Amino acid sequence: MGAIEIVILIGVAVLTLLCGFFCGVVYRKRIAEKKIGTAEGQAERIVEEARRQGEQRKKELLLEAKEEALKNKNEADREIKERRNEVSRLEKRAIQKEENLDRKLENLERKEEALEKKLKENTVREQELEAMKEEQNRVLERMAGLSGEEAKNILFERYENAAKHAAGIRMAEIEQELKETAEEKARNLITGAIQRIAANHVTEATVSVVALPNDDMKGRLIGREGRNIRTIETLTGVDLIIDDTPEAITLSSFDPMRREIARLTIEKLMTDGRIHPARIEETVEKARKEVEATMKSEGEQAVLSCGIHSMNSELIRLLGRLRFRTSYGQNVLKHSVEVSYIAGMIADELGIDPMLARRAGLLHDIGKALNHEVEGSHTQIGADIAKKYRENRDVIHAIEAHHNDVEPQTLVAVIVQAADAVSAARPGARRENLESYIKRLQKLEEIAGSYEGVEKSFAIQAGRELRLMVKPEVVNDENMAFIAHDIARKIESEMEYPGQIKIHVIRESRAVEYAK
Repeated sequence: MGAIEIVILIGVAVLTLLCGFFCGVVYRKRIAEKKIGTAEGQAERIVEEARRQGEQRKKELLLEAKEEALKNKNEADREIKERRNEVSRLEKRAIQKEENLDRKLENLERKEEALEKKLKENTVREQELEAMKEEQNRVLERMAGLSGEEAKNILFERYENAAKHAAGIRMAEIEQELKETAEEKARNLITGAIQRIAANHVTEATVSVVALPNDDMKGRLIGREGRNIRTIETLTGVDLIIDDTPEAITLSSFDPMRREIARLTIEKLMTDGRIHPARIEETVEKARKEVEATMKSEGEQAVLSCGIHSMNSELIRLLGRLRFRTSYGQNVLKHSVEVSYIAGMIADELGIDPMLARRAGLLHDIGKALNHEVEGSHTQIGADIAKKYRENRDVIHAIEAHHNDVEPQTLVAVIVQAADAVSAARPGARRENLESYIKRLQKLEEIAGSYEGVEKSFAIQAGRELRLMVKPEVVNDENMAFIAHDIARKIESEMEYPGQIKIHVIRESRAVEYAK
């Protein structure tokens, strides 16, 4: 193939390509125009549909707006109607109140006129009364022969005396009220102190029992012809009671110290096994030294438990000696410690130095440690001991005054006196023998029965309360208080007793009738 043919083929190919391209362009243009036409139709349909929906929505919105406007109008009309009704009611109430005020004003005006009229009448009457009073005064002056000034002075004097009498009665009532208030406060204070110190009281007996290992020991303690028992009783001052009680002997003595020495002696002799007069004498001496050491230890313990410092060692020893001293069966050292506690509490409540009160309370019965050896009352002996060892003046005075041997001059002395009475009067703190107890009860009933109008009398509560049944036809309600007072004063003057005695007077009236 030559070059011409190649050129022709290339030309034919180019023409074919151009024809194909042109045909493609024409075809695409027709397709595009067809799509454009279809799109424009769809667009017109969409626009038409949207216009139609918009018209429908517009109509719906207009309808809703009209309904909302109508609803708001109805609500506004109803609210306006309600407010008009409320305004109408308020107007009616205001009109009614105004009418009421008008009526009240009219009534007030009428009352004012009536009052003015009465005031005028009263003024006229006052003038008439004043004139009558002046006339009566002139008549009274002529009848009494006294001037108005003299009569006024007499009346003033009479009323002044009456006022003084009334004032005196009132002062007595106030004084009584103050006493009752003070007694109540003191009672509460002491009651609180008693409750805070709940001591366990065990009265001391006059005998002690010593257990033996066997009954053969009784024979050894008695000794040949009773020489051992006689030696023990002579050296200790204690009676040994050896009876049929198995494996026990009884030590009898009113002195607790002697009983303690005898007890220790017998226990040491039984432990040692050698029982003869010479050995007994040595053992008694050892027991006495042990008791002395015990007294010192007890005194130191008492001082320590009361919180007291810097006390003379001899005073401490004497305090320990009170461990073996009793009063009406009450251990004096325990009593002194309790008084110290109570006095300190009372002083603390009253704002007084509690340490001083405790010290005075602990030492108030120190004289009982020597009252069998020195003549005089235990209060005077105790005061002399306290002076000897340079105790505080208030402590010395409290010791002297705690039984009213001298008049209490300080609050500490009064507090110690009260604390001592409280400790001694506790139930079970002290005991007395049966005979004196019965005599005291009989004496109480005898005193009560000596008064006219007392029908029956009963001493109860271990002699701490006296109840009287009086005859209602003889004793009236007013006399009951006088009878109770007189009996109390007579008991105070004729009897000695611990604590206090309550006098309770009972009057009973009865009316009996039978229905037939």
